[in-house]
Amino acid sequence: MEAAETERAAVAERLLMSSLRTSYDPTVEIDWDAPHTPGAYWLPPQRSSLYGTPLWEQLSDEQRVALTKHEVASAASAGLWFETILMQMLIREYYRADPTSRQAQYALTEVADECRHSIMFGRLIEAMGCPVYRASTVDHHLGRFLKATASGPRMYAAILIAEEILDAFQREIMADESLQPLIRMVSRIHVVEEARHVRFAREELAAAVAATGPVGLAYARLLVGRAASTIANRLVHPDVYAAVGIPPAVGRAAASANPHWRATLRWSAKRVHDHLADAGLVAGPGRLLWARAGLI
Repeated sequence: MEAAETERAAVAERLLMSSLRTSYDPTVEIDWDAPHTPGAYWLPPQRSSLYGTPLWEQLSDEQRVALTKHEVASAASAGLWFETILMQMLIREYYRADPTSRQAQYALTEVADECRHSIMFGRLIEAMGCPVYRASTVDHHLGRFLKATASGPRMYAAILIAEEILDAFQREIMADESLQPLIRMVSRIHVVEEARHVRFAREELAAAVAATGPVGLAYARLLVGRAASTIANRLVHPDVYAAVGIPPAVGRAAASANPHWRATLRWSAKRVHDHLADAGLVAGPGRLLWARAGLI
């Protein structure tokens, strides 16, 4: 047990040093006033929720670009929503932690990163000229519950789900030179800094699972499944379809039935699903929630 604690502290120390070497201030690193590239998509078209559907075929090239722009704005809005929850969970953990420990100090460093990321996502939505796609009333209250109560495996698993699903999209975006330079730069900054957050959450999750009894793990599986379902459903807000003249209910139904989109959801969640399944956190009723959300 002592060796495991020493390793956790060593990982946090390395992450603190990495944060000193590679951290970004998006307000100065990104040219927010640069003109957008005419005709360039905001995410690979095959990752659009309507790609391959009759609705997609009916859209003009300009409308398809606009749809991907609003889908990015929706994902950024979901990211803002969850990062606000994440920061409150980390601060709540820090409140009872040893402030001299490297784990506590890295938690504060991560909060600082997330503050900048939230500003970056807000500036991105503004620069794209899109609305903020806000959480539903149900999801808003779920977020309030999560930030006030989640700890241990529930907390770190929820963090990993949100971070790693978005990370899958952003790694692909930042490598695709055909896409808008603005979203590629935002994605690159987020990927670099989120890699540290994922490593920290995985280390803390392993320790939390080891310290949790069977009843606590059963509850965690259910809450983790609910978090995975909520995050998947938050990626594309139904109102994005109205931006290209599609009724939101029609667009949502088409996306839900779209095999291309369901394959994209499974692709985006594979890494985090496999990790959490190996940790014993995807099973029972919670697993059904993953499946209903199209993540497995």
